[in-house]
Amino acid sequence: MAAASPPASPPHPKRRKMSSSSDPDQEPTSPSAAGADGAQPRAPRYKRRKVAILLGYCGAGYQGMQKNPGARTIEGDLEEALYRAGAVPEADRAAPRRYDWARAARTDKGVSAAAQVVSGRFYVDPPVFTDRLNAQLAPQIRAFGYVRVTNSFNAKKFCDRRRYVYLLPVFALDPSAHPDREAVMASVGSGSELTKCLECSERGRKVPGVMGREGKVPDPALQEEKSVEASREEAAVGSNEDANCDPASTGDRSVDLPIPDNETNTQITEMRSNGAEKCDVQLSGGTLCSEAVPASNSETVCPILNSDSNTNSDSVDVDPSFVAEKKGSIETVVTEDGKKQAMDVVTEDEKKQDVDYEGSSLEEMPLRSAFSYTHEVKERFNRILKKYVGTHNFHNFTTRTKAEDPAAKRFIISFAADRVVNLDGIDFIRCEVVGQSFMLHQIRKMIGLAVAVMRNCAPESIYDVAFRKDVNLNVPTAPEVGLYLDECMFTSYNKKWKDSHEAVSMEPYSEEAEEFKLKYIFPHIAAMEHKEGAVALWLHSLNSRNYPDFRYMDNAGTEASIAAAVESVDEGTAVSWQVMTPEKCFCNVCLLKLS
Repeated sequence: MAAASPPASPPHPKRRKMSSSSDPDQEPTSPSAAGADGAQPRAPRYKRRKVAILLGYCGAGYQGMQKNPGARTIEGDLEEALYRAGAVPEADRAAPRRYDWARAARTDKGVSAAAQVVSGRFYVDPPVFTDRLNAQLAPQIRAFGYVRVTNSFNAKKFCDRRRYVYLLPVFALDPSAHPDREAVMASVGSGSELTKCLECSERGRKVPGVMGREGKVPDPALQEEKSVEASREEAAVGSNEDANCDPASTGDRSVDLPIPDNETNTQITEMRSNGAEKCDVQLSGGTLCSEAVPASNSETVCPILNSDSNTNSDSVDVDPSFVAEKKGSIETVVTEDGKKQAMDVVTEDEKKQDVDYEGSSLEEMPLRSAFSYTHEVKERFNRILKKYVGTHNFHNFTTRTKAEDPAAKRFIISFAADRVVNLDGIDFIRCEVVGQSFMLHQIRKMIGLAVAVMRNCAPESIYDVAFRKDVNLNVPTAPEVGLYLDECMFTSYNKKWKDSHEAVSMEPYSEEAEEFKLKYIFPHIAAMEHKEGAVALWLHSLNSRNYPDFRYMDNAGTEASIAAAVESVDEGTAVSWQVMTPEKCFCNVCLLKLS
């Protein structure tokens, strides 16, 4: 009788695939690698692993995340760094499809990310792979770590939700802060005049020798050549100084305003609107003789027929009573050279509105205005943001996507702005939006329309038609500087593979990600607002002239009333009515036509 077989031993528990310290699946060096003749052993070989790399980056100077030929992108630099770090072989260089490359989110130009996730098959050695990769990357791109994932993992398809944060300055919600030119002119003589934003006029000009938005350092030789040419032009203009216009020959009051060489025509127009019916503006030693400002015309004209004459006009209609009222605010001061200069006497209220930040430290910078993110403002802003929550057709909040395209439907999980953070003396509202996926410019357009409604540039009822397929709206796009990707979530994947694989999460690297935001992302957002006024300059463009669809609801109501009037016309009168579309003019000339 055969002996009984020994009992089977219990199976060993399955070991989870880890991403740190030692890798149990690493192929060791073969013992036979060293020959009998004492030859050198072969270098250890590593297998390709399917991993998810967690990284962060600052979008300054980059044309977005996605690789684009001829442009500097985050993805392009990352692929090259992976090759130089030994994670990608020479045969697969510049061919990401060969190693299953995928990204969890695709950020726009200038947009940053604190928790981006990319996946692929790479040669990794657990102890030093992250360090070798960071050594090949720019300081503003940092890899926090990597996680072993399943062979079918795809960072784009397996990502359930994405959370973005937009840091919006508090003053952006103040209707009186950074008003557009039309609003300033309309407030003249109303008793509650809006103050011109001289700070943004300075920011909008290009200053020689200062690094631009794209991070290009100016060429010293080119700058020296330009300075020589500028000095020659100044000498030529100074020789013609005696040919200036004579103020006495005009018979009216005129003021000589010294203006820097790079002053713009817009500022000249704004100075005319301060109460000078005729201004002789001195520019680089010469004088530009302006024509008298025409009287205001209260007769209603067709904006379409007169669009050519009203578009590029430098003349400003000024009420004579306002000119007399503001006449005392201009003083003539004689300098040491005997030249006359005009100085505006600024009141204390105007000093609170217009502040010159040049030469002042960030700590000593005064507040822009008394406006703050109060409880009432917070409730209204969050009520507007909640209109985006749910499944809607966001074809008006993106580009190159039609309303009939199924991809225009997106699901927003939450959208709230509950906290205020201070960065270098500026208060920012933390607008946090969570959604399954987002289209190109979608978040920036959602913020742009919400700000326009908060500043009373557009009615809140515009959201009743913003998601309709048959309505096309031109929605403003907020600047890209304040937007960054805060986290990519893989909830379903982590729940399914929790027993065999590590979770794809930023939780183990939360401290590193927070440190990266404090070092690169937040300073960049604050610096762009301090130096260039990214949001402040954008606020000046929020008006019905640049965005006629702000008046869509008013035009739609006018069209409905006219349609009702057409139905009430006597049936015996042979009249054909032509109703204009909301995008066109509704004056009496353009609205009705008799045939």
